[in-house]
Amino acid sequence: MPTHHKAGYELRVVLLLGLAYGFAFYDRMTMSFLSPFVVEDFGLNNTQVGALGSGLSLTWALGAYVFGRWSDKTGKRKPFLLAAMLVFSACSILSGLSTGFWTLLASRIIMGAAEGPFLPICLAIIAAASVPRRRGLNSGIVQNGFGSLLGNALAPLLVVAIAGWWGWRASFFTAGLPGLILCFLIWRFIDEPPAVPADQQPLEDGAQPADGFLAMLRHRNIALCSVISCLAVGSIVLGSIFLPLFLTQMRGYTPATMANVMAILGLCPAIGGVLVTWLSDRIGRRPPMILFGFLMALCPLAALAIDDNIVLMTGLMFIGWIGIGIFPLFMGVIPGETLAYRNTAAAMGIVVAIGEIVGGVGAPILAGWIADQSSLVLPLAIQAGMAIGTGIFALALRETNPAVIARREAVAV
Repeated sequence: MPTHHKAGYELRVVLLLGLAYGFAFYDRMTMSFLSPFVVEDFGLNNTQVGALGSGLSLTWALGAYVFGRWSDKTGKRKPFLLAAMLVFSACSILSGLSTGFWTLLASRIIMGAAEGPFLPICLAIIAAASVPRRRGLNSGIVQNGFGSLLGNALAPLLVVAIAGWWGWRASFFTAGLPGLILCFLIWRFIDEPPAVPADQQPLEDGAQPADGFLAMLRHRNIALCSVISCLAVGSIVLGSIFLPLFLTQMRGYTPATMANVMAILGLCPAIGGVLVTWLSDRIGRRPPMILFGFLMALCPLAALAIDDNIVLMTGLMFIGWIGIGIFPLFMGVIPGETLAYRNTAAAMGIVVAIGEIVGGVGAPILAGWIADQSSLVLPLAIQAGMAIGTGIFALALRETNPAVIARREAVAV
């Protein structure tokens, strides 16, 4: 059995890359949970808060495609992964040294460029290391399991607690340290993967391997995943940025209470990441994409509709946030299976890049401006609408799960 398909090595890859992506996401989410402290210290308005998220999303998008394609061209994964970890860990420390809005924005912009290619390259390594029946599950564990547990569940509790004890700058300083440690561990224990998994599948519709940006977008699933990425990323980014502010400013919760609510929600992507991808390995990619895409709308709708029962509100938000489990599917698994794992990082980078630019850059700035003109209610309403759009476009996806396709063909015969 090849090294990259041995169970022990597969588990090692999932564990180390999961921790690495988890702390990368921890770094990204730190700004969201520290926003009440930073807004007060720097006197920021909602538009500037949105711009901090948008700046990181813009360079995240560009880095995802540019460095993902570069990685495909060279056939190398590890050097790009290690370089990204070093840069984004340093940028987290630089965020804590910022003296105002512009220096903080600059550190977030550089961080985004480093973190952007991190996920596509991680998913490419996982695709090579995983056996087909666990490919979706392993991607979900890394992206949503570790990402949510560390970035959404641990981060709000630890980040806010450190800010309360030693100030918000200390939270940024401590956020960068785990990445440096994991960088060494990945260098030591993760091998450079082969370019294409040995069990590669035929290309969709018998097409030849796609090479350029437009050529890959001509594939129906790649185009649909890109649109879904715009809507789903926009929905989640708006929730990440504006839910903490909505809960503290509109609902009147203390930062500690807000952190507890967000920490509870932080468990949902881990649950969804396992549940949705596990289902997709068995019943196909398309049905879970549709169901859980629509489900994401429940989170902002519950926050808007319920103001006198925090337990009920949090419970319904929890159920809705489980829908984030679709992210590994449209960002990694479906594009990879559509293009038969050729140009893997670039294809995934396209979906990430388009989603980040439209949903991660445009949506927060527009929603922040709208909030300044009205209230924080409208960003959450936009968040719900984008989630509904996610479910609608998922209806048009073509199935890519090889096992499900094989079963259907056997029945047809």
